[in-house]
Amino acid sequence: MTVLAATLIALAAVTGLYIWASWAPELSFEELRERWGRPPSQFVDIAGMRVHMRDEGPRDHASPIVLLHGNALSLHSWDGWAAALTGRHRVIRFDLPGFGLTGPPPDRIYGEERDVQVVTAVLDHLAIERCVLGGNSLGGGIALATALLHPSRVKKLILVDSSGAARPTPKLFCFHYLARLPMSDWMVRNTLARRLVEGILRNLFRDHPAKVTPELVRRVYELTRRQGNRRALIDRERQWQWPSGYFAHRMSELKLPTLIIWGGRDYLTPVEDAKIFYRNVAGSNLVIFDDLGHMPHEEDPARTVRAVEDFLEFSDTPRARA
Repeated sequence: MTVLAATLIALAAVTGLYIWASWAPELSFEELRERWGRPPSQFVDIAGMRVHMRDEGPRDHASPIVLLHGNALSLHSWDGWAAALTGRHRVIRFDLPGFGLTGPPPDRIYGEERDVQVVTAVLDHLAIERCVLGGNSLGGGIALATALLHPSRVKKLILVDSSGAARPTPKLFCFHYLARLPMSDWMVRNTLARRLVEGILRNLFRDHPAKVTPELVRRVYELTRRQGNRRALIDRERQWQWPSGYFAHRMSELKLPTLIIWGGRDYLTPVEDAKIFYRNVAGSNLVIFDDLGHMPHEEDPARTVRAVEDFLEFSDTPRARA
């Protein structure tokens, strides 16, 4: 037996073992809704989809807060902030197309422009003229794009370890490349190791692995398996393009109060990206939490939301930049 043949046999054996150990068929919307879509969740027909949404707090609030989650996550990512804010503020969050209980759009078309259309469609549906718009990671990039493309709809901006400041890191480029391999489609749609999900979350939370609870792992693991969501991950990555999907060259156009929250131990969007936002957005304030990772709002909601509360109370006009 040649070395090449032996290598191929070993590779096939390892691949087969992984598929056997990580086999994870899709879960139906109905069975997931019972666990993750209970009240105050609601399901609203918007932009050709049945959008999973939560709309909490006083409905007469003048500046509702709309929060957009990150890649492969869901509106539950904002549970901590919502619990702290809804006593005084109206807080709206929803699962973006291809994620959570919303699931993929029928046409399978993605991109920041499409996501911005969904955000404005949600605002139109709720009859909201202007809002405080916040987002984490992918959701931050969408919030940034919405503020640039529809400035009249955004009163204040909150960017939490946001995409869009600079070219993605090598880790993200690697994922973009792998998503284009033919075999990746089948593998992603049919397998998912729970330990892989847990490991990714531990990396994102960095110094607080104890906060990666079994409930958190179960939520991300199960909602990723929602029918169509894993195919949506592949579709999004295959439709991703640089630089059209990012707005770094336009961020200096923003003329609104902006809060930038960042985890100092974020390895996906490093602190240097936060400083790019801070230098280029005239009305911005930067708060760095040195011990937190890529999702500081979920890793330590109590501490990070205090910066949001201060921002909402004291930032009615953009801060002049010296």
